[in-house]
Amino acid sequence: QVQLVESGGGLVQAGGSLRLSCAASGRTFVTYAMGWFRQAPGKEREFVAAISRSGSSTYYADSVKGRFTISRDNAKNTVFLQMNSLKPEDTAVYYCAATFGRATMSQDDFGSWGQGTQVTVSS
Repeated sequence: QVQLVESGGGLVQAGGSLRLSCAASGRTFVTYAMGWFRQAPGKEREFVAAISRSGSSTYYADSVKGRFTISRDNAKNTVFLQMNSLKPEDTAVYYCAATFGRATMSQDDFGSWGQGTQVTVSS
């Protein structure tokens, strides 16, 4: 597994923005497709966004389309999640994940996970 460390979470007002970062260790970052998932209190972890190895393909949950953007910088071994127009329902712990396979919406396909970073959106 590749080691993943998320950062950038925090408290933000509704309508505001945050950019999450996920730093990966090792030289094999470019071999992994990456994803972001989140888990709100009392809910199961759900898919947010995913990006292919090259960054040419991206996928988003319907709930975040048009508001969130996933990107990656392979030279820096980092994947980002730009979150705009945040809503209180976006409040959750956000997890970065990596898969040696293709980018998918299923967390079952991701074998490496970070510890998560808390995002809280106040009304």
